[in-house]
Amino acid sequence: MNGYKDIDPFKFKEKPFQKLANEWMLITAGKQDSFNTMTAAWGGYGVLWSEPVIYTFIRPTRYTYEFVEREEHFTISFFNKNWRDALNLLGTVSGRDRNKVKEAGLTPLVIEPDEIAFCEAELIIVCRKIYYQDIKPENFLNPEIVRHYNANDYHRMYVGNVEKILSKEA
Repeated sequence: MNGYKDIDPFKFKEKPFQKLANEWMLITAGKQDSFNTMTAAWGGYGVLWSEPVIYTFIRPTRYTYEFVEREEHFTISFFNKNWRDALNLLGTVSGRDRNKVKEAGLTPLVIEPDEIAFCEAELIIVCRKIYYQDIKPENFLNPEIVRHYNANDYHRMYVGNVEKILSKEA
């Protein structure tokens, strides 16, 4: 892909805890003519069923949820610190109501017909959904976790097989 280099998932050297907790990410799903994205800071990387995977969590109340449910793929995009205000906007405004991608100043990047990311991203991870599970409060072993769910809007966890990692070339 022009301007990006492919990285083997097993040679990926990023700091996942730093990236997720401090740099945030965009979860995006849909097609070129209809997609949505949201900012997230909860998720993880790992190996499951002998495959490199990403775990991501989306509340059913989020507009992006509809797109991730419908599509086979989703992307995870990371940006440099200059895009922090844009990520904040994308995490607080609904794509149902306005064109938040345009407002944030991002340019959609079509990787495949159903894989959308953004030209401004430093790192893009393309995932194919392979599993989901709903978070259930009766399974919380630590009762403090419930404080994250004042509206009882429990996340759905998606496991995505990492099909491609693209890093912006310097």
